[in-house]
Amino acid sequence: MHGLGAGWRSWMPIIKELAEHREVIAVDLPGFGETPPLTGEVSIATLTDSVANFIREEGLDGVATVGQSMGGRMVLELARRGVGGDTVALDPGGFWSDRELAVFSATLRPSIALARAVRGRLPSLLATPVGRTLLLAQLSARPWALSPETVLPDVSGLADSPATGAALDALTKGPKQQGAPAGTVPGRVTIGWGRRDLVTVPRQAARAAELFPDAVLHWFERCGHFPQWDAPHEAIRLVLDRTD
Repeated sequence: MHGLGAGWRSWMPIIKELAEHREVIAVDLPGFGETPPLTGEVSIATLTDSVANFIREEGLDGVATVGQSMGGRMVLELARRGVGGDTVALDPGGFWSDRELAVFSATLRPSIALARAVRGRLPSLLATPVGRTLLLAQLSARPWALSPETVLPDVSGLADSPATGAALDALTKGPKQQGAPAGTVPGRVTIGWGRRDLVTVPRQAARAAELFPDAVLHWFERCGHFPQWDAPHEAIRLVLDRTD
């Protein structure tokens, strides 16, 4: 499950190699990619409901779930509900303090507005190391080193996806993530965190681990908010090692 941005294409840096070892189902959440928006309330709960319903309808009980950012929060919510199997959450949202949440909202909203304002120029801006650094400093530890093909889907998705605003409101104005007491999750839980994440800052990992005491915490060194960007090979290895 992806975060705000491109839909399933957010996983393009790692999905091909993952698919060599696992059957991979990469979803477009409602209002992202090719999935229509929800007709009612947009919240983390209702977005997670849509995935839980998909899992049930497709007969995927016990499926391993992997998510990043908002998607990372959602796979933890599925685990809390007892849905799925092994869980890998990468830099999940939902564990901010009130002050951190205010900073997150105050910094990400202008970034999205900027992406929308320069939407037609994004390919040319992201084609240069300087442009990537200016646009992606909040999201990546080494934006200048990334390829334009890696980052363009997510950045253009922030500008284009009809649910970006509603999902951001759900993250910033809705309740924080609840935890799962020890022994209540359906499989192994792994939480991966970038040491240089400026969106869900590293000190939030301790809160996540406290709320999910069964979880194993993995640190990505020299990595920002997108392990599939900054540490793709390590992210692949973590997913493969921690899911069946």
